[in-house]
Amino acid sequence: MEQKCKIGGQSLRKPEVVNEDRISELPEPLLLQILSSVPTKTVRATSALSKSWRSLWELVPNLKFDSEFDKSEHHSFSEIVFRSLLSHKHPVLESLHLVARDESEASDVGIWIGAAFARHVRKLVLDLHNQESVSSARLPSVLWSFNSTLETLELKNLILLDIPSSVCLKSLRKLQCLLNLFDGCPGLEDLSVNRKRNTDVFYFFIEVPSLQRLTIKDSFAGEGGEGYVIFTPSLKYLNISGFELLAFCLFYDTPKLEEAKVVDISYIFNQNILSILTSAKRLTLDLSSFKNEYPTGIIFHQLVHLELSTLKQWNLLSLMLDSCPKLQTLKLIDLCRYAEKDCLVGWDWSQRKCVPDCLLFHLETFMWTVYDWEQEDEEEVAIYILKNARRLKKAFISTKPIKSKEVKKLEKRREMLNQLATEVRASMTCHLEFKCDTFFL
Repeated sequence: MEQKCKIGGQSLRKPEVVNEDRISELPEPLLLQILSSVPTKTVRATSALSKSWRSLWELVPNLKFDSEFDKSEHHSFSEIVFRSLLSHKHPVLESLHLVARDESEASDVGIWIGAAFARHVRKLVLDLHNQESVSSARLPSVLWSFNSTLETLELKNLILLDIPSSVCLKSLRKLQCLLNLFDGCPGLEDLSVNRKRNTDVFYFFIEVPSLQRLTIKDSFAGEGGEGYVIFTPSLKYLNISGFELLAFCLFYDTPKLEEAKVVDISYIFNQNILSILTSAKRLTLDLSSFKNEYPTGIIFHQLVHLELSTLKQWNLLSLMLDSCPKLQTLKLIDLCRYAEKDCLVGWDWSQRKCVPDCLLFHLETFMWTVYDWEQEDEEEVAIYILKNARRLKKAFISTKPIKSKEVKKLEKRREMLNQLATEVRASMTCHLEFKCDTFFL
């Protein structure tokens, strides 16, 4: 029965439902972009939609295979990957991401990479997931002797590749691996090294004049015989973490360094990490477990932004304030509490005789996250900065959260923060803001 209705005297007929394939009418570049955002297994399945879709998936420039999902009753994971790469018809394979989850699936890694290189792959991600004792994957030497298209290479999770001594990847710009491939990558700009357990790589000699970004995550607790020697004269960004019982970590020539993040450093027998950061403009430091003595006499002439984990290491804060004459932003992060005896150098704020230049002339923003209002020393530090920072424009302090049922604590916190707010500030234009989180239970 036909349904009608009247609105404002007009008779409207219910529109008929039309089954129309509007997606197929989209331009092919847009369709390929859409298909690139879904798993390759789903992309292959689109070939059954219609005649026009039968070969469209073969032109998708980004492929991703995971042995957990890319399986069938008739073909193994390796066969699916290899058949897909052979069928690929796009002039350039923009990216190939391969995840193999057991040793048998990873045995044909050389065939996969060879096929990818033949398709002029630009980004290659190889992940041998959760493999504790994977055998060395052997690749034909010719694959590494010359490649003019590969720009990004990521080798993850205990990958041990049998790579020849002569490597030539002229177009490589970004590398993430646990291999000394650096000599064969003259244009390398971004390098990530992630050293974990069960690795036979103990010494890294990173000499890459073109390198601009370097990330090193080292979670391997060695015996004190491992180390790094790094020569990167073009380096602009540095991120290192997890060093424990290293024999050495030596940097040479980093005059262009602009930003650095140094966290979770334990003990290095021979090191110059802090001394190579003097050209940085932005610096993040978390040296809570640092067992070496802090070097003195270092001046950070360009530093304007400093994030520092406190952990009661007021001696480090004192040294940094004295060493950063142009500091404009100071952010303190109080992640956890350490006993007084754990501080390398005892220090009391009342012992200061001279106010640092950065407080007198440059500091404009002061932030303290997870401020512990119950600690007398933290209140002393906060008052000192507020009383001496003459150019301060904004001060933001957030406290540790308190449960709503802890009424006495809530009242005490309010009282302590009100007292802090009434302290005399060196800057008449400073805006002081508090953030006090409460858990409602």
